[in-house]
Amino acid sequence: MKARKYILALFLIAGSLSGCNDDFMNKFPETSLSPENFFNTVSDLEVYTNNMYGLLSYSYDDVFSDNISIYTGGSSIDNMLRGKLTPDNVGGWTKSTWGTLYKINFMLAHLDKVQGTAEDINHFVGIARLHRARFYYGMVKTYGDVPLYSQPLGTGDTELLYKGRDSRAEVVDFIMADLDFAAKNIKAITSRTKINKYAALQELARVALYEGTYRKYHSELKLESTANAFFDKALAAANEIITSKLFEITGNGAEGYRALFVSGNLAPNKEMILYRDFDKPIGVGNNSHTVLNWQWSLSRALADSYLKIDGTSATSDPGYYKKGFIEMFADRDPRMAETFVYPNFIVPGDKNPTFAKITFGGLAQLKFYPREVDLRQGWNLNYTDLPIYRYAETLLIYAETKAELGTINQADLDLSINKLRDRVNMPHLKLDVTVDPFLEEQYPLVNGDKKAVLLEIRRERRVELACEGFRYDDVKRWGAGRLLEKSFEGIYIPALGAIDLSGDGEPDIAVLESPTQLDPISNLTEDQKKKLVYYYLKDKDGKFDTFYLSEGDKGNVRFRIDLEDPKKFETPKYYYLPLPYDNTSVNN
Repeated sequence: MKARKYILALFLIAGSLSGCNDDFMNKFPETSLSPENFFNTVSDLEVYTNNMYGLLSYSYDDVFSDNISIYTGGSSIDNMLRGKLTPDNVGGWTKSTWGTLYKINFMLAHLDKVQGTAEDINHFVGIARLHRARFYYGMVKTYGDVPLYSQPLGTGDTELLYKGRDSRAEVVDFIMADLDFAAKNIKAITSRTKINKYAALQELARVALYEGTYRKYHSELKLESTANAFFDKALAAANEIITSKLFEITGNGAEGYRALFVSGNLAPNKEMILYRDFDKPIGVGNNSHTVLNWQWSLSRALADSYLKIDGTSATSDPGYYKKGFIEMFADRDPRMAETFVYPNFIVPGDKNPTFAKITFGGLAQLKFYPREVDLRQGWNLNYTDLPIYRYAETLLIYAETKAELGTINQADLDLSINKLRDRVNMPHLKLDVTVDPFLEEQYPLVNGDKKAVLLEIRRERRVELACEGFRYDDVKRWGAGRLLEKSFEGIYIPALGAIDLSGDGEPDIAVLESPTQLDPISNLTEDQKKKLVYYYLKDKDGKFDTFYLSEGDKGNVRFRIDLEDPKKFETPKYYYLPLPYDNTSVNN
């Protein structure tokens, strides 16, 4: 523990402004960027905070969560669940991490000479404090207690440099103060690519909801009695966004939902509170095409969450779990076929249907995949705009906080959840909904007279925000970590042999025991066999492939790594990552 008190010294010293090597330093020579010749005007603050925009994250995946069937990249989370994570191999807590905080605090410590109105100055101070709050809450979510610093440190700040970690409660109070300031002082500018008042309110609501639910469902903190205060803050912030009437749920049907994630221009979209602009003329692109068949696919558990178009639970149907790929998409919430590659989906520009890899589970992600060829041109050459904060999340926060406070009514549902359902023509959620056993099993900590509707709100959040980077945090804050230890599944394979995945009556793939056991496809013509994509449970020498079927020669696709090296979630230990040993030992 003593070493942990020393760790920050190295990073805050090494993270000093003269040692940075980023875009900001490329624009401003180290010798000229000092409090004496900078931070004199509001324009200086604007230039400085403009270089913080790279800290605003967007996401187009849910890797590490139970929305994913398998992820082939390395991960501290996967190592942790398999009992292989140690302080020797964990990442994070680096010089660059803490250097981010230094640069924010550097600006905030040198405001005394800035000339301008208080309103203009506080707008940019609010932006810096918003970034600081985002930084610190990311650290709290990862590590729990962390050292709190509100000023840039130098080598002479010995006492502060060697301090221990501050309590979660103290750090979160600091975060909320930053967010309150940001929401009150950042201007309500009209550009949705620039940080504005409503983006700050959304972050405030997001953090307050996370902290409220975390405290409620994590008894180890002994902070349950403080949860409602955070729900109140989340509700107030969400309500302020709603009552501004500046935002709305846009579009109709599946196409309206799709447009949020594959558009080349989100500027006119009134659901965007803040988005990232990607354009070929300015040479800024993204990698959103990698969602399809690159390193991951989606899970059967996520697919099971989508309701049928009549509003009833698909998982309550007799025989549902043995439905094949084509059957599972029939009569489902339209958002499902906008999130998963569906039967007979053809990538624009291609001639033949695209199928997910069975070795990944057979449920490929489609959400965020650029449909227009001109917007999809290669690595870092996709030009679809990407949401950072969107109004749908506001409505979900509003509904969840009302349910957690026990005050939700039908009008609240109509204002929030049912706006999302209206877009895709799904039946409304009713306050008197009954408890769905599928959801009850996932979230055993939920209770009270609003249990059924709260569970449905969690379903709606999972479906509406799928692949937008929320699910792992949601599982953590709800105290549902054991969902991460399950063997994630893909599609159901009814029998070894040829399978039609497009719905045209012709077989597209074959799943066989091995290359030498071809009896299950002996009835096919040679032309049909040539067109198949083959998958084998074992190779010709009897070596197992990376996947298997849950019932031997049939069943859901599962993964041998989970069979041979099963995951286990230790509560509450695995809600946090350890500090890297190399970093905690540098001053020993």
